[in-house]
Amino acid sequence: MTDKVAIVTDTTACIPSEQVAELSIELVPIQLIIDGKAYRDGIDITPSQFYALLSKAEKVPTTAGSLPEPYLEAYEKAARRAPNILCLTEPSRLSGMYNSALLAARLAGESLPGVEIEVLECSSAAAGLGLTVLAAARQAAAGKSLAEVAAMARGLMQRVYLFATLDTLRYLVKGGRVPWVAGLANSLLHIKPVFSVNGGDAHNVALPRTTESAMKKILDIMEKKIPRGRSVHVAVMHAAALERARELKDRIANRFNTVELFITEFTPVMGVHTGPGLVGAAFYAGEPPSSQNGANSL
Repeated sequence: MTDKVAIVTDTTACIPSEQVAELSIELVPIQLIIDGKAYRDGIDITPSQFYALLSKAEKVPTTAGSLPEPYLEAYEKAARRAPNILCLTEPSRLSGMYNSALLAARLAGESLPGVEIEVLECSSAAAGLGLTVLAAARQAAAGKSLAEVAAMARGLMQRVYLFATLDTLRYLVKGGRVPWVAGLANSLLHIKPVFSVNGGDAHNVALPRTTESAMKKILDIMEKKIPRGRSVHVAVMHAAALERARELKDRIANRFNTVELFITEFTPVMGVHTGPGLVGAAFYAGEPPSSQNGANSL
């Protein structure tokens, strides 16, 4: 063992593979079920391949992410290089991943004696979760303790925002899982809604009618959330919409003082409900809070 802390998360975090490898993040692949066939996210199928199949699928695809075994396997791998493990998941209100990770941590008490495992549910999801995981992994790589890394993650997740726009409401209407969509289904199918994921829930923010208006709205929101002159970390997400993502990335680079800015593909686990065409950004201003100051640091 060479590290004090190993970081575990799952493929919903939308972290590019090169960063996963560079920071030695243990990634749990979520299983996707498409027309009766199972695929491991990021192993058997890429996000691009998933969105191509989604548009042709006879039934709405489902996920099988609520099992503890994949997390237990990830803990066992992580324990080979660190005596402490921090697992970060998306909010429990959005999926069963948090509960699965918790159950796996309890099971690991027998199979991994002496290994301390802490499980945190992030208040954001997708690349919002990913930015928190990346910051935690960098703290771990710097030799911080489990308590220090966990405190930093708790503080940072309160400052991470995620805003995205949909190309169509068709998939949300089909899934029926987002309450605010029901009132829009009959009269506003041609809008490009902007939504946020914050505090563990998805919220409608605006109802523009064009993608350009929606992207401008996201940039304007970022302007309000980021103090003038402050540096910002940004992950631009897309679901089979790379050109739009590149455009949004360029506009963010020209408008803000970015110290971290990259494009990543939107998780198919949530993409099942949002469909292809989604574009958005997760971000936070300033640097991660110090482990000493925790959630109070800005």
